[in-house]
Amino acid sequence: MAEGEVLDTVADILAWVVLIVAPVIGIVVFLMVHILPEKIAEKKQHPQTEAIKTLCLLSLAFGGMLWPLAWLWAYTKPVMYKLAYGTDKAEHGHAGEGTSDVEELQRLRKQLSELESKLADKQPVAKEEKA
Repeated sequence: MAEGEVLDTVADILAWVVLIVAPVIGIVVFLMVHILPEKIAEKKQHPQTEAIKTLCLLSLAFGGMLWPLAWLWAYTKPVMYKLAYGTDKAEHGHAGEGTSDVEELQRLRKQLSELESKLADKQPVAKEEKA
């Protein structure tokens, strides 16, 4: 098939591919697989997305041993979060991400007034039941 000088050239090219290109591709694939849980958590609006991102980063430092945990965590339903906040999805748009502090303060005041009105609606009903 190939002899002499051609065989040496093909062997040199193959050696460079094996020594340089294959490890680079392997590292890129390894990193892309390790960020999958955080992408899944962001897509599902998981309330613990930041913690999942941290676990993915720690998994890189520990050779991928924590990665299956991050994967499972990204797919779990946050039951305790739903009990506390009434939803299992979190809003990831915080004050520093596209809204100013004034807008965030207005949003929080509006939310507070809504909660106070709900509480005021519930209190008279509770007093009438006791009487």
